Amino acid sequence: MGNCCSDVAGGQSAVGGTGVNQGNQPNAPNEAVDAFLKSRGYQGLYSQIELSLSATSLRDRDVLSKSDPMAVLYSKEKDGSLKELTRTEVVLNSLNPKWITKYTMAYFFETVQNLVFRVYDIDTQFHNQDVKMLKLEEQDFLGEASCTLAQIVTKSDRSLTMDLVCGEQFSGQAHARKFGKLTIFAEESISSKTTVELKLRCSELESKDLFSKSDPFLVVSKTTESGIVVPICKTEVMKNDHSPSWKPVFLKIQQIGSKENPLIIECYDFNSNGKHSLIGKIQKSLLDLEKLHSAGTGANLFIPTAMGAKQENKVLKSQLFVESYSEKIQYTFLDYLAFGYELNFMVAIDFTASNGNPRLPDSLHYIDPSGRPNAYQRAILDVGEVLQFYDSDKHFPAWGFGARPIDGPVSHCFNLNGSSTYCEVEGMQGIMMAYISALHNVSLAGPTLFGPVITSAAHIASRSLTNSERKYFVLLIITDGVITDLQETKDALVQAADLPLSILIVGVGGADFKEMEILDADKGEKLESTTGRVAVRDIVQFVPLRDVQNGDVSVVQSLLAELPSQLLEYMRFRKIQPTL
Repeated sequence: MGNCCSDVAGGQSAVGGTGVNQGNQPNAPNEAVDAFLKSRGYQGLYSQIELSLSATSLRDRDVLSKSDPMAVLYSKEKDGSLKELTRTEVVLNSLNPKWITKYTMAYFFETVQNLVFRVYDIDTQFHNQDVKMLKLEEQDFLGEASCTLAQIVTKSDRSLTMDLVCGEQFSGQAHARKFGKLTIFAEESISSKTTVELKLRCSELESKDLFSKSDPFLVVSKTTESGIVVPICKTEVMKNDHSPSWKPVFLKIQQIGSKENPLIIECYDFNSNGKHSLIGKIQKSLLDLEKLHSAGTGANLFIPTAMGAKQENKVLKSQLFVESYSEKIQYTFLDYLAFGYELNFMVAIDFTASNGNPRLPDSLHYIDPSGRPNAYQRAILDVGEVLQFYDSDKHFPAWGFGARPIDGPVSHCFNLNGSSTYCEVEGMQGIMMAYISALHNVSLAGPTLFGPVITSAAHIASRSLTNSERKYFVLLIITDGVITDLQETKDALVQAADLPLSILIVGVGGADFKEMEILDADKGEKLESTTGRVAVRDIVQFVPLRDVQNGDVSVVQSLLAELPSQLLEYMRFRKIQPTL
């Protein structure tokens, strides 16, 4: 998918982050790197999708001949407005057109991309006009269909057929007439799958810190035709290391253009305040890097220096080596969806007393009579809105923790629906209803323990794996406070890391969530259990809701951007290939 990704979360994961301010602590998380990259144009993962359109059984609006249909594609914006994306050609005299015009668009997993398709019969007098110049209000409207891009790409054949309807359905009439069918076919660009795997190391890096060695990481960038330098890849931060060897990164040929195009590889010393110090840089094409690997030699880094009015490059003794170089077809997230894999959504809600009395407006669990969702409801809706398209039966396991059910002891994992035998609810509405019902049937208590709900989710994932089901599970945990079973939670996460499971944690309220950052390997060291076992991969993504709710990045995008890479990492770990 999209921007160069490594084995850990789409870029080397220890350099990720969500923009939480951690000041100048020596072990601060690496979101400063993330902000640094975003300021320079680095974006999340995506795939290029080509859409093809066809229709059958259209209405015949012409008297002496058949209709001459043209399709118009729109994106539906957040405010409900439509933005025109493209128009097809006009197919003459056809009620079953197959349009030649394609539309290529970026698919973003973490975003709900709403699409609207409208079909028009183009009057004969306009046939010689460029379709872009046609006034749609002067044409006969044949019908409309709408869907999300996710609904198309989650089909095994990536083809979705919908009824074309006219406006009366949207004005509330129950029995709208159908006027033919529209089929949309989505195909992922094959060039987006050709990747180069690089394993890079440096030697004799200069120290940028007074009392310790540098903490180096690499940024790989390309130069656009207009001369703008755009980052496309990053590695993890290596602590106190002047001869670092980083984990492999994957560069997509599509992004670079060709193997001959120059790349800029910069080595920075990580600083928690975001002001990373340039240690050195080098400019090489993929072809050059391949030659370095074949020869087993290194190339010297340089650093730009100002010499009067001129700028020259000071060559350093520090060198960059290419430890491994290989080209291959990299399976994508969409390949696994086509292979039949689903994402199964699960949710766990914090019912500890620190949330406040649910009957009072200052409680995080307060249900506003006006219908305005509280922080818990907002997180559930935002994440569930995206994930529900990837779950065919929409039966979601839902738990609560940290509460005392009526006449019972404190439970750290109880079924949200009140059942003692099964944990699933039906659809997003089922989660919301079970949540509100639980607020009336439990007493908020404590402490905050994650271990039991993670173990329950892991049990479901393990059972699915044993049964060879094509499922990957996503557990959303929403909490207002710091956990008190940190080591037990680490143990559960290490145990779950080799299962088809990712965990998204949303922190709500004003608590200090610094300890929670430890669970997210984007922002710290790899998790280790009490027995010394290290997690085979990072399965946790954490974000405090307050840090994104007023910004440009939604909580959904902050949480979900890493999920496709975690799934791909799991597939590589298990050596699962989407053989169709």
